[in-house]
Amino acid sequence: MMRNKSLAIILGGGQGSRLAPLTNSRSKPAVPIAGKYRLVDIPISNCINSDIKRIFVLTQFNSASLNQHIKNTYHFSSFSTAFVDILAAEQTPENAGWFQGTADAVRQCMNHFLNHEFEYALILSGDQLYQMDFNEMIKKHEESGAEISIATLPVNSKDAPGFGIMKTDADDVVTAFIEKPKPDVLHEWTSPVSEEMQAQGKHYLASMGIYVFNRDLLVKLMSDQSTTDFGKEIMPQSVGKHKMRSFQYEGYWTDIGNIDSFFEANLELTDEIPQFNLFDNANRIYTRARILPPTKIIGESKIRKGMIAEGCILHGCTIDRSVIGIRTRIGKDTEIHNSYVMGSDHYQNLKEIYENLEHRLINIGIGERCYLNNTIVDKNCRIGNDVYLNGGSHLADSDHELYTVKDGIIVVKKNAAVPDGFRVGDTTEAI
Repeated sequence: MMRNKSLAIILGGGQGSRLAPLTNSRSKPAVPIAGKYRLVDIPISNCINSDIKRIFVLTQFNSASLNQHIKNTYHFSSFSTAFVDILAAEQTPENAGWFQGTADAVRQCMNHFLNHEFEYALILSGDQLYQMDFNEMIKKHEESGAEISIATLPVNSKDAPGFGIMKTDADDVVTAFIEKPKPDVLHEWTSPVSEEMQAQGKHYLASMGIYVFNRDLLVKLMSDQSTTDFGKEIMPQSVGKHKMRSFQYEGYWTDIGNIDSFFEANLELTDEIPQFNLFDNANRIYTRARILPPTKIIGESKIRKGMIAEGCILHGCTIDRSVIGIRTRIGKDTEIHNSYVMGSDHYQNLKEIYENLEHRLINIGIGERCYLNNTIVDKNCRIGNDVYLNGGSHLADSDHELYTVKDGIIVVKKNAAVPDGFRVGDTTEAI
């Protein structure tokens, strides 16, 4: 119903330093998630499931991988107006610099958006995990006569200081906005929420970074060169000037802003009934259609809580509360606990594998008798035999040639070759 009225704009984010080293060679939206997807697949899939199929993705850092993924994934009929297009920062006579913020990114790309007919611009983040029907939000935006709608999530007093918090009236009109309020003023920032949210102590409305703008107002706001960010400037400055409405969302939502939140979002997918449902027929997550064989399990492998992508070969190993990505090879007697292994972009053939073994070179995948815990293994890593990687609170944040430690999580860098017997995180070191 809304597909011809709405244009989606997905903000790819900045340099993504909080997700480093995963963003050292790729943009934030291109980071692999759940073993077979990319982060950008989440907002794009939400758009497609909402029948919104004119989508721009804005990015400026390490965009080659993202470009390739979108080119290989999102194909529509030649007779439709559907598209998913990448808009990277570009120098023009009017704009000689990089995007300076979320609003500045939209401003610099406005000429591309205005080549299309639309009434509403749906602005989304490229690094969030959630499932939402945008039609409901846009319908309420239209029926209420709002000029701006902002999706809000009820949160408790513990989480509220980490967000932009809205104050609304009984009609969901935003009457005030504060960025990351201090705990001692929170009592002034409660808003009407459902009885279920009240029972959970969630009395505060946090911005989800999902906006609907009327076209004419967006054009007007973008003509002001002094504003560069939606959350820090556009939204607070619009309160009282433009009719701004809150759209309350009570489902699962998490911001993939740092290594810790990214790690937990992936491991939670191994729960018996995860909050983020990958098995929902009505809300499918789309990604590149790879032609891969089924996963093969050899020997007495044990999988207690795991999500195993297609094309893996597991040799008598143990998988415990871990996500194993596409084309992963894991050797005999290896244990993977509380970890995310992203997998590989290609297979090695048998000749190459045997030649590497003969010359004592490490093959792609994880070798024999390894132990991994609280670890992320990026794409195309080569981990030898008897490698011990034990993340946890006993490890201080640090950066090394082969790996990084953040919040107790060991992140093995993309394409790293970890030698036999390599050890990180011996608990005896912390004594």
